[in-house]
Amino acid sequence: MNAATPSLEEIRRAPKALLHDHLDGGLRPATIVELAAETGYEGLPTRDPDELRRRITRAAAGRGLEAYLETFVHTVGVMQTPDAIARVAAECAEDLAGDGVVFAEVRFAPELHTGRGLGMDEVVRSVLEGFAAGSRGRNIRVVGLLCAMRHAAHATEVAELAVRHRHDGIVGFDIAGAEAGHPPTRHISAFQYLQRANFHFTIHAGEGFGLPSIWEAVQYCGTERLGHGVRIVEDIEVDPDDPEAPPRLGPLAAYVRDRRIPLELCPTSNVHTALAPSIAEHPIDLLRRLRFRVTINTDNRLMSDTGLSKEMRLCAEAFGWTMADLRWLTINAMKSSFIPFDERLALIDDVVKPGYAALGAG
Repeated sequence: MNAATPSLEEIRRAPKALLHDHLDGGLRPATIVELAAETGYEGLPTRDPDELRRRITRAAAGRGLEAYLETFVHTVGVMQTPDAIARVAAECAEDLAGDGVVFAEVRFAPELHTGRGLGMDEVVRSVLEGFAAGSRGRNIRVVGLLCAMRHAAHATEVAELAVRHRHDGIVGFDIAGAEAGHPPTRHISAFQYLQRANFHFTIHAGEGFGLPSIWEAVQYCGTERLGHGVRIVEDIEVDPDDPEAPPRLGPLAAYVRDRRIPLELCPTSNVHTALAPSIAEHPIDLLRRLRFRVTINTDNRLMSDTGLSKEMRLCAEAFGWTMADLRWLTINAMKSSFIPFDERLALIDDVVKPGYAALGAG
């Protein structure tokens, strides 16, 4: 391990920015148990919070994306009332702030929370109320991204919902869910609407499906960022016999790097969905060394039993990263955020840079 590798506690003190975190993937197990009792949800396999955490993380690990996504039935199941949704959102902001995150874009799919009659506007208002309550008095700003489910047919409706709440705290749009068989071009009318509305969007691509998904997201849909995007490495050739030889980028990888399209990388999640055998074998360090616009993220803090400090620490241990590398990743994330430029710049200059300077990474 590099002598300059920061400890977990040092990383927790560093101001961090998070772009890819799912609200329904970060619940506290005790909250799930309590909300199940309050809302009448009867599907939990256990009422013991510690055992529930173990079951969810064990079920999510190592069996592919579809198996990983199956664990969300319980978290979504208890998020069907305004009070429950607001509580989860408030605790999300509290937990991220406690981990030293100063800026977060947290995404959620309103259509998943309408099972008991809530309208999607009401879902959005409940989430934003929770973010505001959980952020109050804490050194964090939390904004929202709205997801449409790629296997459903509500993308344009959700896109219109996002634009309708653009001045309330919703800063972007996404499509999520199982990638294979559900290409982003299926929802191209939603992306065209967002472009005409001058609104931001990212697309889950290059996680459960490979280069064609990334290519469609970039070249047909015009995505500003790639949710995951880790499989861009399939367009990068590394000579196994000559580790000193510079990797050769194919045309799509070169385009993504040249255009500075941000990659919302989620290392632990990728290990759990069998995209990488281990953190040490994850391509995030290769992409960092090749100077892609790399960001590091949590994806689903409960399912992957993780947090942003933990993700950074695992990668620092595996790759010998220093606090200066983490500063670079944090500034990448802030540059790539969907909040206005002047607000991004203020956070970089007034919060991120001074915070890392105080930790010796000026």
